[in-house]
Amino acid sequence: MSIAQMFLPELEQEIAGTRKVLERIPDDKLQWKAHPKSNTVQWVGSHLAEIPGWVEGTLTQDKWDFSPPDEPPYQTPMFDSHQAMVEELNKNAATAMRAIAAASDADFMKLWTLLFQGNEVFTMPRVAVIRGFVISHMIHHRAILTVYLRLLDVPVPALYGPSGDEEA
Repeated sequence: MSIAQMFLPELEQEIAGTRKVLERIPDDKLQWKAHPKSNTVQWVGSHLAEIPGWVEGTLTQDKWDFSPPDEPPYQTPMFDSHQAMVEELNKNAATAMRAIAAASDADFMKLWTLLFQGNEVFTMPRVAVIRGFVISHMIHHRAILTVYLRLLDVPVPALYGPSGDEEA
């Protein structure tokens, strides 16, 4: 089994779960946050929608500086509704799936570097970047959003099994 064949069903499952959570976001609560130090529902949902979009760049570029010296830093694009978030997620997921399907095992083993202001944050094989920086990162923020949903008294969807609100 190739690395792409391993990743595709896993990413598809995580995208489906993320879509279910994004669909539950109440548009009138986009500016809500659990704590003054927390991000808003809008930021977390928008970030979730963008994360799969990182796959193509990971597989086609050797590095990314998210805050290049003397340039504005990268900003998460903000979406004004849960529907816009779902549409962005779907677009980025399709691009990610195509990029993964087209990549060889050798492509996945090439090194990729994340930079901040020209300084290395980490360098690791692309396979590890996709697993940790994309898939696990998406799971992490999706979990935050499910807590937000619970605190807003919005039914939490079943993801890996039943939730307190829904059967699997």
